[in-house]
Amino acid sequence: MSVNLPQHNPNDQEIDLTQISKKIKSFFQGINTLIFNCIRFFVKNAVVIAILLIVGFGLGLFLDKTQKKFDHQIIVTPNFKSADYLYSKINLLNAKIIERDTAFLKRSVGLKHPEILKGIKIKPITDVYKFIENKTENFELIKLMAEAGDINKILEDNLTSKNYTNHEIIVKTDELASDESTIQPILNFLNESDYFKKIQIEEFKNTQIKLSQNDTIISQIDAVLNGFSSSVNRNQQSDKLVYYNENTQLNDVIKTKEALIYQQGVLRVDLIGMDKIIKENSATLNIENRSSINGKLKLVLPILFLLSFIFIHLFLKYYKSQMRKAQLI
Repeated sequence: MSVNLPQHNPNDQEIDLTQISKKIKSFFQGINTLIFNCIRFFVKNAVVIAILLIVGFGLGLFLDKTQKKFDHQIIVTPNFKSADYLYSKINLLNAKIIERDTAFLKRSVGLKHPEILKGIKIKPITDVYKFIENKTENFELIKLMAEAGDINKILEDNLTSKNYTNHEIIVKTDELASDESTIQPILNFLNESDYFKKIQIEEFKNTQIKLSQNDTIISQIDAVLNGFSSSVNRNQQSDKLVYYNENTQLNDVIKTKEALIYQQGVLRVDLIGMDKIIKENSATLNIENRSSINGKLKLVLPILFLLSFIFIHLFLKYYKSQMRKAQLI
């Protein structure tokens, strides 16, 4: 039994190599032709292209100087668990700005020039250390949530982030704005809440009561410590040997005093921020927004004009070629 093996003809291999060589040569010739056509196009239309680039640059430069965008950053602290209230108010303001409801912005918010507003948004300032500082329940919550997923996503989650101490409000305008005409009316609008004003009064009273009671307890602790110190001094002057019981819990008394003093400091600082529901910490105005194409139109417009001219030229060339083919049919 014989097996017929396929026979390879050397001539076939030479033909294949020749065809591949021709295709490669044709490919590079095509690229060469394309480059030449591009050069010829730019040389032939050099005047038009130069005019388009100059006009685009000039128009872009003019728009960059006259159509500027500005951001205004406000750092605030929502007091009395008013974070959800703050976010809902900002969403309402943004909706009214998008709707161009200047009547509402003037009447209800008190803005003198609402037409310059282009948007407003708010985002939390992520500070996990402040979030868990002296708050064991928050620390345990973060630990529990971290076991169930990505810690970074949890820290940036909407439910978690609203509980951060500070938040950043960003107001966008297309003109320069002042604190008096733009920022303060917005802050006053955010602080208009009958419910939280009542909470504010009670929280202020409670904090003052805590301060007074803590001062009383500290005075009582000082009296106990002074009495103990006097007793020790009297015993040291006598010849009698005195034993002190270690269960006097003197260390616990001293630690309690230290904790109360620390709490007093925290409460006094808290009182400073309790004068407003949404407390403004700082504001930075008139930061030129250079994101996206803002401030870059002098570069964008020349390129856009050039690409438009090339597209129109190619479209007309394609249209004419198809018309010739249609006439031959």
